This record gives sequence, structure tokens and C-alpha cells, in this order.
Amino acid sequence: MRIPVVIPYKPLQPKTRLSCILTEEERQSFAYMMLADVVNAVKSAGCSPLILATAPVKLDDVPVRIQETGLNETINEFCRDNDSPLAIVMADLALADRTSIISLLTSGGDLAIAPGRGGGTNAIYVRSANMFKAQYYGMSFEKHVRYGNDAGLMVKIIDSFRLYCDVDEKDDLVEVLIHNEGHSRDWLINQGFEIEMKKSRIGVKRAISPVLMTDPDQLMGPIIYHD
Repeated sequence: MRIPVVIPYKPLQPKTRLSCILTEEERQSFAYMMLADVVNAVKSAGCSPLILATAPVKLDDVPVRIQETGLNETINEFCRDNDSPLAIVMADLALADRTSIISLLTSGGDLAIAPGRGGGTNAIYVRSANMFKAQYYGMSFEKHVRYGNDAGLMVKIIDSFRLYCDVDEKDDLVEVLIHNEGHSRDWLINQGFEIEMKKSRIGVKRAISPVLMTDPDQLMGPIIYHD
């Protein structure tokens, strides 16, 4: 059975902490490229991606469900009366690959959790969806662990750099340029980003003016939004 993987995605006004270096249109394009990379990772692991979006969006033949309520409420609706396996992987995990997704799915636990920075939850796998109740927002990692323990589930923590590294801020782009091999890295390079050597660490800089950039739609199909 191909395990369904829900990918929450915000098409409009995403990644506001990158507004220091990307325009709103660029942030939408970059978020879409990261989504495409996550979808490819999920497919390569033999799973079936389902995009859970806050606004309509199209990505190849991947099914899309519009999130009409809060994330927790929508996820819990997926889980209700569903005794099949389910995974939830965030759309900004640009470094995710086949191996890291498989590590999430094969931990042997009832509930596998990949933590994110700052106490968040970047990816979850539950052996039987109806055993799970979403606890996103705030210190969601701690809340998910506590929920699993209180419910008597075998909880496994996934120690994975590629699932830990969500892309939210300018310095996170360094990891994309170094470790990503897909659309996200190609898009950044096309937009003139490169690694900048500093005294004690590396960063990123933009080598060309935005007015000289190639249209990002040339890298992959156009982003399609609907009213």
C-alpha cells in the first residue's frame, strides 16, 4: 500500500521572514519550488502526496485539498475513522529526500516525529491515523510527544538533519545551496544567490540585480492560482 503523505502548503504570502531578501512574488515562487522538491521526495519514497493548501494551486497530477478550517482541525478530519497509516510532511523541508522520508516511515513506532527548530514539528508518521490528534502551533513537538505517551503509543523521535532543517530565514538558504539538488537550489542560483564567505561562517548573497533575473517559470511549469 502506498502511504498517503499530507503536505500542508500556504501559496499566498508565504515565508514572510524571507521578505528581507525576497519580494512577495519571489517568496511565492520559492515556496512553490520547495513544495515541488518535497513532493518529489515523497514520490521517490513510494508514497502518495496530497497537498493541503490554504488556496488553490496546481502541481502536475498531485491531488490538492483546500484547507477550509485550521490545520489541526483539517488534519484531525483526515484521521477520524481512518485506521490506515498516514504521514504529514511540511512543504518547506527543501532538503528532504527519499532516505529521510523512508526513515520517518520505518521507525517501528506507532508514532514517529521529526522535530524542527524552535520546538516545532516538521514531519509525523502514525501507524494508524485514528490514533493521532494534531497538536500543531507553538511547542508542537513537545505536545505531540506528550499526546503520544498519554495515548499509550510507542513514540519514536526521528533524528534527521534533512527533516530538521525547515527553510524560514535568510541563513537557511545556505543549507539549500549546499544540500539541495532539486528545484529550490536551481531557483536560488537562477535568481543570483550564491554562498558568501565570512570570517567565522558562511552566508548567502545576491550577485545580480532582481531586474536581470530569468523568469522562474522557465525552471518549471507556471504557478497556477485561482480566485
